[in-house]
Amino acid sequence: MSNEIEIGRGKRGRRAYSFDDIAVVPSRRTRDPKDVSVGWQIDAYHFDLPILAAPMDSVMSPDSAVALGRFGGLGVLDLEGLWTRYESPETLLAEIAALPVDEATHRMQEIYSEPIKPELITQRLKEIRAAGVTVAGALTPQRTQEFYKTVVDAGVDLFVIRGTTVSAEHVSGNAEPLNLKRFIYELDVPVVVGGASTYTAALHLMRTGAAGVLVGFGGGAAHTTRVSLGIHAPMATSVADVAAARRDYLDESGGRYVHVIADGGVGHSGDIVKAVACGADAVMLGAALARADEAPGRGFHWGPEAHHPQLPRGERVEVGTVGTLEEILFGPGKQADGTLNLVGALRRAMATTGYSDLKEFQRVEVVVSPYQPR
Repeated sequence: MSNEIEIGRGKRGRRAYSFDDIAVVPSRRTRDPKDVSVGWQIDAYHFDLPILAAPMDSVMSPDSAVALGRFGGLGVLDLEGLWTRYESPETLLAEIAALPVDEATHRMQEIYSEPIKPELITQRLKEIRAAGVTVAGALTPQRTQEFYKTVVDAGVDLFVIRGTTVSAEHVSGNAEPLNLKRFIYELDVPVVVGGASTYTAALHLMRTGAAGVLVGFGGGAAHTTRVSLGIHAPMATSVADVAAARRDYLDESGGRYVHVIADGGVGHSGDIVKAVACGADAVMLGAALARADEAPGRGFHWGPEAHHPQLPRGERVEVGTVGTLEEILFGPGKQADGTLNLVGALRRAMATTGYSDLKEFQRVEVVVSPYQPR
């Protein structure tokens, strides 16, 4: 049965679903939440929590990356952010949080015009490594060729290439594009790439040798991509499509499993549950962790799109603070809005539907049930 809708006589479109459009259905079995495992492994690295922190200055500093690592997640540092442009960016982070709305974008463009310093990339990654947690850093595709050797030499464990969208086939008449397949082959560390939002784009990224694919485009709390570019990919459909690419690539490659990581639109605990139900192995959280008392953004959240020098496609948004990082991850919850005890909510959802681990839970029944808030 076709899922296409006629937009007009000359155009048809496929119906796509966001996490708000779907719900998970209980089965015949329930479990004790204490018997549920939410751990996962990518390459040689095991994590107790299926949570990566988005490489955004409002979310991750070296200290918060270490804190998340000690709790069992993975903090990914933005290697093009303030921590690699300035020796001491704390005063600038405070300034960004205090900026009036009508001045925020322009002033952030000025602040982020400071050049990236390779020695600071090395210093920040070594600070994280010294704490004994898994080290991960992110670059955009445009900066990867310039700084990847610095990143690898600093001792990174996982390397993330993250952009609004990343393809295995970038065409340019002005410069030689990054050859992902050759690049990943030559590296000695696992690489996670994204975002991708379609079956075909994800399958091509998997064929480059990526260890994981980030799923999402323009769905984060600080993005305005749908308004500025008219592009948006509803996350439930995107994750399910990319999970299908993972399944087909597993057969095509003779058993090579590529991890699917939902990146965008997972701001509350129920979104995490539904991301895994649609096929994600883990989630990358931005706004959800930016709400922590310790977050560098001080209750505000922004990504690199918010200070693009020519075409900003994001904004600084106020997300507030709801508790400590530990409370956000493990509770106790003080309100029923899905912002605290994210891990406890995932465990309870899996237990309520009778599943004992994440891979099993990817098989849970899902229904289309649009949420209508009161």
